[in-house]
Amino acid sequence: MQICTRCVMDTTDPEIRFDRNGVCSHCLNFEQNVRPRWHPGDEVGQRMLDEMVARIKETQKDKEYDAIIGISGGVDSSYLAYWATRLAGLRLLAVHVDAGWNSELAVQNIERIVRNLGIELYTHVVDWEAVRDVQLAFFRAGVANQDTPQDHAFFAALYQFATENQIKYVLHGSNLATESVLPFAWGHDPMDTDQITDICKRFGAPAFDRFPLVSFYRYYIYYPFIRRMKVMRPLDFMDYSKEKAIELLEKEFGWKYYGGKHYESRFTKFFQGYWLPQKFSFDKRKAHLSSMILSGQITRAEALEQLATPSYDEATWKQDAEFIAKKLEISVDEFLSLMSQPNRHFTDYKNNANKRKWYFRTTAILFRILHKVRSLRATLKI
Repeated sequence: MQICTRCVMDTTDPEIRFDRNGVCSHCLNFEQNVRPRWHPGDEVGQRMLDEMVARIKETQKDKEYDAIIGISGGVDSSYLAYWATRLAGLRLLAVHVDAGWNSELAVQNIERIVRNLGIELYTHVVDWEAVRDVQLAFFRAGVANQDTPQDHAFFAALYQFATENQIKYVLHGSNLATESVLPFAWGHDPMDTDQITDICKRFGAPAFDRFPLVSFYRYYIYYPFIRRMKVMRPLDFMDYSKEKAIELLEKEFGWKYYGGKHYESRFTKFFQGYWLPQKFSFDKRKAHLSSMILSGQITRAEALEQLATPSYDEATWKQDAEFIAKKLEISVDEFLSLMSQPNRHFTDYKNNANKRKWYFRTTAILFRILHKVRSLRATLKI
Protein backbone atom coordinates (compact mmCIF):
# COMPACT_ATOMS: atom_id res chain seq x y z
CA MET A 1 0.00 0.00 0.00
CA GLN A 2 1.35 3.40 -1.00
CA ILE A 3 -0.37 6.63 -0.02
CA CYS A 4 0.11 10.03 -1.62
CA THR A 5 2.32 12.44 0.30
CA ARG A 6 -0.02 15.34 -0.44
CA CYS A 7 -3.56 13.92 -0.35
CA VAL A 8 -4.90 10.62 1.03
CA MET A 9 -5.39 8.66 -2.20
CA ASP A 10 -3.55 5.35 -2.32
CA THR A 11 -3.04 2.20 -4.35
CA THR A 12 -6.59 0.97 -3.75
CA ASP A 13 -6.99 2.96 -6.97
CA PRO A 14 -5.31 0.49 -9.37
CA GLU A 15 -4.64 3.24 -11.92
CA ILE A 16 -2.92 5.66 -9.54
CA ARG A 17 0.66 6.74 -10.27
CA PHE A 18 3.24 8.59 -8.14
CA ASP A 19 6.08 10.96 -9.01
CA ARG A 20 9.50 10.71 -7.38
CA ASN A 21 8.26 12.82 -4.46
CA GLY A 22 5.36 10.48 -3.79
CA VAL A 23 2.71 12.88 -5.10
CA CYS A 24 -0.10 11.02 -6.85
CA SER A 25 -1.49 11.42 -10.35
CA HIS A 26 -4.74 12.88 -8.97
CA CYS A 27 -2.87 15.78 -7.36
CA LEU A 28 -0.73 16.30 -10.46
CA ASN A 29 -3.80 16.33 -12.69
CA PHE A 30 -5.49 18.84 -10.40
CA GLU A 31 -2.54 21.25 -10.54
CA GLN A 32 -1.95 20.86 -14.27
CA ASN A 33 -5.49 20.67 -15.66
CA VAL A 34 -8.01 21.76 -13.03
CA ARG A 35 -6.58 24.62 -10.98
CA PRO A 36 -5.56 26.81 -13.98
CA ARG A 37 -9.17 26.77 -15.25
CA TRP A 38 -10.88 26.99 -11.86
CA HIS A 39 -11.83 30.39 -10.47
CA PRO A 40 -13.65 29.88 -7.16
CA GLY A 41 -14.77 33.26 -5.88
CA ASP A 42 -12.14 35.39 -7.59
CA GLU A 43 -12.82 38.26 -9.99
CA VAL A 44 -12.91 35.99 -13.03
CA GLY A 45 -15.20 33.49 -11.32
CA GLN A 46 -17.62 36.19 -10.19
CA ARG A 47 -17.78 37.65 -13.69
CA MET A 48 -18.49 34.22 -15.16
CA LEU A 49 -21.16 33.62 -12.52
CA ASP A 50 -22.83 36.97 -13.25
CA GLU A 51 -22.76 36.26 -16.99
CA MET A 52 -24.27 32.82 -16.39
CA VAL A 53 -27.17 34.23 -14.39
CA ALA A 54 -27.80 37.02 -16.91
CA ARG A 55 -27.80 34.55 -19.81
CA ILE A 56 -30.24 32.23 -18.03
CA LYS A 57 -32.64 35.07 -17.22
CA GLU A 58 -32.53 36.48 -20.73
CA THR A 59 -33.04 33.13 -22.44
CA GLN A 60 -35.90 32.07 -20.15
CA LYS A 61 -37.60 35.46 -19.67
CA ASP A 62 -40.75 34.39 -21.51
CA LYS A 63 -40.88 30.98 -19.83
CA GLU A 64 -42.39 29.98 -16.49
CA TYR A 65 -39.06 28.87 -15.01
CA ASP A 66 -35.46 29.99 -15.40
CA ALA A 67 -33.86 26.67 -14.49
CA ILE A 68 -34.53 23.22 -13.15
CA ILE A 69 -32.70 21.71 -10.19
CA GLY A 70 -32.56 18.17 -8.89
CA ILE A 71 -32.82 18.23 -5.12
CA SER A 72 -31.91 15.32 -2.86
CA GLY A 73 -31.81 16.86 0.60
CA GLY A 74 -28.00 16.78 0.52
CA VAL A 75 -25.79 19.76 1.25
CA ASP A 76 -24.70 20.58 -2.32
CA SER A 77 -28.15 20.66 -3.94
CA SER A 78 -29.68 22.38 -0.90
CA TYR A 79 -27.10 25.15 -0.88
CA LEU A 80 -27.37 25.53 -4.65
CA ALA A 81 -31.14 26.01 -4.32
CA TYR A 82 -30.52 28.69 -1.68
CA TRP A 83 -27.97 30.51 -3.83
CA ALA A 84 -30.09 30.33 -6.98
CA THR A 85 -33.22 31.80 -5.37
CA ARG A 86 -31.97 34.11 -2.62
CA LEU A 87 -28.76 35.41 -4.20
CA ALA A 88 -29.24 34.98 -7.96
CA GLY A 89 -33.00 35.58 -8.12
CA LEU A 90 -33.73 32.63 -10.38
CA ARG A 91 -37.14 31.03 -10.74
CA LEU A 92 -36.59 27.35 -10.08
CA LEU A 93 -38.52 24.17 -10.66
CA ALA A 94 -37.18 21.58 -8.21
CA VAL A 95 -37.45 17.90 -9.03
CA HIS A 96 -36.91 15.16 -6.51
CA VAL A 97 -36.66 11.59 -7.77
CA ASP A 98 -37.80 9.07 -5.18
CA ALA A 99 -36.29 5.67 -5.98
CA GLY A 100 -37.45 4.20 -2.69
CA TRP A 101 -34.34 4.77 -0.58
CA ASN A 102 -34.84 8.22 0.94
CA SER A 103 -33.98 8.63 4.59
CA GLU A 104 -36.56 10.49 6.69
CA LEU A 105 -33.96 13.19 7.27
CA ALA A 106 -33.53 13.74 3.53
CA VAL A 107 -37.29 14.15 3.07
CA GLN A 108 -37.43 16.65 5.94
CA ASN A 109 -34.49 18.61 4.51
CA ILE A 110 -36.16 18.85 1.11
CA GLU A 111 -39.42 20.06 2.64
CA ARG A 112 -37.64 22.72 4.70
CA ILE A 113 -35.65 24.00 1.73
CA VAL A 114 -38.47 24.28 -0.83
CA ARG A 115 -40.98 25.66 1.69
CA ASN A 116 -38.73 28.39 3.01
CA LEU A 117 -37.41 29.34 -0.43
CA GLY A 118 -40.80 29.25 -2.10
CA ILE A 119 -39.67 26.77 -4.77
CA GLU A 120 -42.17 24.66 -6.64
CA LEU A 121 -41.34 21.00 -6.09
CA TYR A 122 -42.28 18.00 -8.19
CA THR A 123 -41.55 14.57 -6.73
CA HIS A 124 -41.24 11.77 -9.26
CA VAL A 125 -41.74 8.33 -7.71
CA VAL A 126 -40.03 5.62 -9.74
CA ASP A 127 -41.86 2.30 -10.02
CA TRP A 128 -40.53 0.42 -6.99
CA GLU A 129 -40.74 -3.06 -8.51
CA ALA A 130 -38.64 -1.86 -11.44
CA VAL A 131 -36.02 -0.31 -9.14
CA ARG A 132 -35.91 -3.40 -6.95
CA ASP A 133 -35.47 -5.77 -9.89
CA VAL A 134 -32.71 -3.68 -11.49
CA GLN A 135 -30.84 -3.24 -8.21
CA LEU A 136 -31.01 -6.97 -7.48
CA ALA A 137 -29.63 -7.67 -10.95
CA PHE A 138 -26.75 -5.28 -10.28
CA PHE A 139 -25.95 -6.92 -6.95
CA ARG A 140 -25.90 -10.31 -8.63
CA ALA A 141 -23.70 -8.92 -11.41
CA GLY A 142 -21.04 -8.07 -8.80
CA VAL A 143 -19.97 -4.75 -10.33
CA ALA A 144 -18.62 -1.88 -8.25
CA ASN A 145 -21.08 0.90 -9.06
CA GLN A 146 -24.28 -0.24 -7.34
CA ASP A 147 -25.63 3.33 -7.43
CA THR A 148 -26.14 3.12 -11.20
CA PRO A 149 -29.91 2.36 -11.05
CA GLN A 150 -30.62 5.32 -8.74
CA ASP A 151 -28.39 7.73 -10.66
CA HIS A 152 -29.77 6.71 -14.03
CA ALA A 153 -33.38 7.09 -12.91
CA PHE A 154 -32.58 10.49 -11.40
CA PHE A 155 -31.19 11.98 -14.63
CA ALA A 156 -33.86 10.33 -16.77
CA ALA A 157 -36.61 12.06 -14.79
CA LEU A 158 -34.79 15.37 -14.41
CA TYR A 159 -34.06 15.85 -18.10
CA GLN A 160 -37.53 14.71 -19.09
CA PHE A 161 -39.11 17.35 -16.83
CA ALA A 162 -36.78 20.00 -18.19
CA THR A 163 -37.91 19.14 -21.71
CA GLU A 164 -41.60 19.07 -20.82
CA ASN A 165 -41.39 22.48 -19.14
CA GLN A 166 -39.25 24.09 -21.87
CA ILE A 167 -36.37 24.67 -19.48
CA LYS A 168 -33.01 24.97 -21.16
CA TYR A 169 -30.83 25.14 -18.04
CA VAL A 170 -30.18 22.42 -15.47
CA LEU A 171 -28.46 23.50 -12.25
CA HIS A 172 -26.19 20.77 -10.91
CA GLY A 173 -24.63 20.66 -7.45
CA SER A 174 -21.45 18.82 -8.43
CA ASN A 175 -18.36 20.85 -7.67
CA LEU A 176 -14.58 20.75 -7.82
CA ALA A 177 -14.23 21.84 -4.18
CA THR A 178 -15.41 18.44 -2.94
CA GLU A 179 -15.38 16.22 -6.06
CA SER A 180 -12.28 16.95 -8.13
CA VAL A 181 -10.84 13.52 -7.30
CA LEU A 182 -12.81 10.47 -8.44
CA PRO A 183 -10.92 7.41 -9.70
CA PHE A 184 -12.31 5.97 -12.93
CA ALA A 185 -11.46 2.48 -11.70
CA TRP A 186 -13.88 2.79 -8.78
CA GLY A 187 -17.02 2.95 -10.88
CA HIS A 188 -18.53 3.31 -14.32
CA ASP A 189 -20.81 5.66 -16.23
CA PRO A 190 -24.29 5.40 -14.62
CA MET A 191 -25.83 6.54 -17.92
CA ASP A 192 -24.63 3.39 -19.67
CA THR A 193 -27.93 1.98 -20.95
CA ASP A 194 -26.07 -0.83 -22.73
CA GLN A 195 -24.71 -2.14 -19.45
CA ILE A 196 -27.98 -1.78 -17.54
CA THR A 197 -29.84 -3.69 -20.26
CA ASP A 198 -27.23 -6.47 -20.48
CA ILE A 199 -27.07 -7.00 -16.71
CA CYS A 200 -30.85 -7.12 -16.42
CA LYS A 201 -31.06 -9.66 -19.25
CA ARG A 202 -28.38 -11.87 -17.71
CA PHE A 203 -29.59 -11.81 -14.10
CA GLY A 204 -33.29 -11.29 -14.55
CA ALA A 205 -35.39 -8.20 -13.89
CA PRO A 206 -39.07 -8.94 -14.61
CA ALA A 207 -40.14 -5.31 -14.18
CA PHE A 208 -37.24 -3.89 -16.23
CA ASP A 209 -39.60 -2.63 -18.93
CA ARG A 210 -40.96 -0.11 -16.40
CA PHE A 211 -37.52 1.24 -15.46
CA PRO A 212 -36.79 4.75 -16.88
CA LEU A 213 -33.96 4.57 -19.40
CA VAL A 214 -32.08 7.27 -21.29
CA SER A 215 -30.47 6.08 -24.51
CA PHE A 216 -26.93 7.06 -25.50
CA TYR A 217 -28.32 9.15 -28.35
CA ARG A 218 -30.81 10.96 -26.14
CA TYR A 219 -28.35 11.70 -23.33
CA TYR A 220 -25.27 12.66 -25.37
CA ILE A 221 -26.77 14.10 -28.56
CA TYR A 222 -30.49 14.91 -28.33
CA TYR A 223 -30.46 16.82 -25.02
CA PRO A 224 -27.25 18.86 -25.48
CA PHE A 225 -27.29 19.48 -29.26
CA ILE A 226 -30.90 19.28 -30.45
CA ARG A 227 -32.74 20.50 -27.35
CA ARG A 228 -29.65 22.62 -26.56
CA MET A 229 -29.98 21.86 -22.87
CA LYS A 230 -27.11 23.09 -20.76
CA VAL A 231 -25.96 21.69 -17.42
CA MET A 232 -24.61 24.52 -15.27
CA ARG A 233 -22.39 24.04 -12.20
CA PRO A 234 -22.49 27.41 -10.39
CA LEU A 235 -20.72 26.14 -7.26
CA ASP A 236 -17.48 25.99 -9.26
CA PHE A 237 -17.50 29.77 -9.73
CA MET A 238 -17.93 30.72 -6.08
CA ASP A 239 -15.89 30.22 -2.94
CA TYR A 240 -17.88 27.15 -1.98
CA SER A 241 -17.15 25.70 1.44
CA LYS A 242 -19.01 22.58 2.53
CA GLU A 243 -18.62 23.46 6.21
CA LYS A 244 -19.92 27.01 5.76
CA ALA A 245 -22.77 25.75 3.57
CA ILE A 246 -23.87 23.35 6.31
CA GLU A 247 -23.73 26.12 8.92
CA LEU A 248 -25.88 28.41 6.78
CA LEU A 249 -28.44 25.73 5.95
CA GLU A 250 -28.78 24.73 9.58
CA LYS A 251 -29.18 28.32 10.74
CA GLU A 252 -31.54 29.52 7.98
CA PHE A 253 -33.73 26.47 7.43
CA GLY A 254 -33.25 24.01 10.27
CA TRP A 255 -31.58 21.68 7.75
CA LYS A 256 -29.75 18.73 9.35
CA TYR A 257 -26.59 16.98 8.25
CA TYR A 258 -26.87 13.24 7.53
CA GLY A 259 -23.28 12.20 8.25
CA GLY A 260 -21.49 11.61 4.95
CA LYS A 261 -21.18 12.37 1.24
CA HIS A 262 -24.49 11.33 -0.41
CA TYR A 263 -25.66 9.60 2.79
CA GLU A 264 -29.08 11.23 2.37
CA SER A 265 -29.94 7.94 0.61
CA ARG A 266 -29.99 4.88 2.88
CA PHE A 267 -28.94 2.73 -0.04
CA THR A 268 -26.02 4.97 -1.03
CA LYS A 269 -24.89 5.10 2.59
CA PHE A 270 -24.64 1.30 2.70
CA PHE A 271 -23.16 1.08 -0.80
CA GLN A 272 -20.41 3.65 -0.19
CA GLY A 273 -19.85 2.93 3.49
CA TYR A 274 -19.87 -0.86 3.45
CA TRP A 275 -20.26 -2.57 0.05
CA LEU A 276 -17.41 -0.77 -1.70
CA PRO A 277 -14.84 -0.83 1.15
CA GLN A 278 -15.57 -4.43 2.17
CA LYS A 279 -15.97 -6.00 -1.28
CA PHE A 280 -13.70 -3.90 -3.47
CA SER A 281 -11.47 -2.06 -0.94
CA PHE A 282 -12.70 1.25 -2.43
CA ASP A 283 -13.23 3.85 0.31
CA LYS A 284 -14.84 6.84 -1.39
CA ARG A 285 -14.07 8.98 1.63
CA LYS A 286 -10.47 9.05 0.39
CA ALA A 287 -11.55 10.69 -2.87
CA HIS A 288 -13.86 13.22 -1.20
CA LEU A 289 -11.31 14.12 1.48
CA SER A 290 -8.52 14.39 -1.10
CA SER A 291 -10.68 16.79 -3.11
CA MET A 292 -11.14 18.93 -0.01
CA ILE A 293 -7.40 18.87 0.70
CA LEU A 294 -6.68 20.13 -2.81
CA SER A 295 -9.31 22.88 -2.49
CA GLY A 296 -7.84 23.95 0.85
CA GLN A 297 -10.88 23.09 2.98
CA ILE A 298 -9.13 20.58 5.24
CA THR A 299 -5.57 19.49 5.96
CA ARG A 300 -4.09 16.10 5.17
CA ALA A 301 -3.76 15.41 8.90
CA GLU A 302 -7.46 16.11 9.41
CA ALA A 303 -8.33 13.78 6.54
CA LEU A 304 -6.19 10.98 7.95
CA GLU A 305 -7.87 11.43 11.31
CA GLN A 306 -11.29 11.01 9.71
CA LEU A 307 -10.16 7.91 7.83
CA ALA A 308 -8.94 6.37 11.09
CA THR A 309 -12.61 6.13 12.11
CA PRO A 310 -14.57 3.27 10.48
CA SER A 311 -17.14 4.47 7.95
CA TYR A 312 -19.68 2.10 9.51
CA ASP A 313 -20.05 0.78 13.03
CA GLU A 314 -21.04 -2.88 13.28
CA ALA A 315 -24.51 -2.34 14.75
CA THR A 316 -25.47 0.23 12.11
CA TRP A 317 -24.34 -1.74 9.06
CA LYS A 318 -26.21 -4.81 10.27
CA GLN A 319 -29.40 -2.78 10.71
CA ASP A 320 -29.01 -1.23 7.27
CA ALA A 321 -28.23 -4.60 5.67
CA GLU A 322 -31.43 -6.01 7.17
CA PHE A 323 -33.40 -2.98 5.95
CA ILE A 324 -32.03 -3.23 2.40
CA ALA A 325 -32.55 -7.01 2.20
CA LYS A 326 -36.14 -6.61 3.37
CA LYS A 327 -36.78 -3.87 0.79
CA LEU A 328 -35.29 -6.08 -1.94
CA GLU A 329 -37.41 -9.01 -0.70
CA ILE A 330 -34.52 -11.41 -0.14
CA SER A 331 -33.08 -12.88 3.04
CA VAL A 332 -30.20 -11.20 4.86
CA ASP A 333 -28.10 -14.32 4.30
CA GLU A 334 -28.72 -14.20 0.55
CA PHE A 335 -27.97 -10.49 0.47
CA LEU A 336 -24.69 -10.84 2.35
CA SER A 337 -23.71 -13.89 0.30
CA LEU A 338 -23.67 -11.66 -2.76
CA MET A 339 -20.66 -9.92 -1.23
CA SER A 340 -18.69 -13.15 -1.30
CA GLN A 341 -19.27 -13.64 -5.02
CA PRO A 342 -16.35 -12.83 -7.39
CA ASN A 343 -15.87 -9.14 -8.11
CA ARG A 344 -16.68 -8.15 -11.66
CA HIS A 345 -15.43 -5.28 -13.78
CA PHE A 346 -17.82 -3.27 -15.92
CA THR A 347 -16.06 -4.61 -19.02
CA ASP A 348 -17.36 -8.09 -18.15
CA TYR A 349 -20.67 -6.85 -19.53
CA LYS A 350 -21.77 -4.92 -22.58
CA ASN A 351 -20.95 -1.25 -22.13
CA ASN A 352 -20.74 2.11 -23.87
CA ALA A 353 -17.03 2.75 -23.25
CA ASN A 354 -16.06 2.71 -26.94
CA LYS A 355 -19.03 4.88 -27.91
CA ARG A 356 -18.11 7.40 -25.22
CA LYS A 357 -14.50 7.51 -26.42
CA TRP A 358 -15.70 8.14 -29.96
CA TYR A 359 -18.15 10.79 -28.77
CA PHE A 360 -15.64 12.77 -26.68
CA ARG A 361 -12.93 12.52 -29.34
CA THR A 362 -15.32 13.68 -32.06
CA THR A 363 -16.83 16.55 -30.07
CA ALA A 364 -13.35 17.74 -29.06
CA ILE A 365 -12.34 17.92 -32.73
CA LEU A 366 -15.55 19.72 -33.69
CA PHE A 367 -15.17 22.27 -30.89
CA ARG A 368 -11.56 22.97 -31.96
CA ILE A 369 -12.71 23.53 -35.54
CA LEU A 370 -15.54 25.79 -34.37
CA HIS A 371 -13.14 27.81 -32.23
CA LYS A 372 -10.78 28.30 -35.19
CA VAL A 373 -13.66 29.38 -37.42
CA ARG A 374 -14.84 31.91 -34.86
CA SER A 375 -11.31 33.25 -34.40
CA LEU A 376 -10.88 33.61 -38.18
CA ARG A 377 -14.20 35.40 -38.53
CA ALA A 378 -13.26 37.77 -35.72
CA THR A 379 -9.90 38.47 -37.36
CA LEU A 380 -11.51 39.13 -40.74
CA LYS A 381 -14.38 40.98 -39.03
CA ILE A 382 -16.95 38.96 -40.93
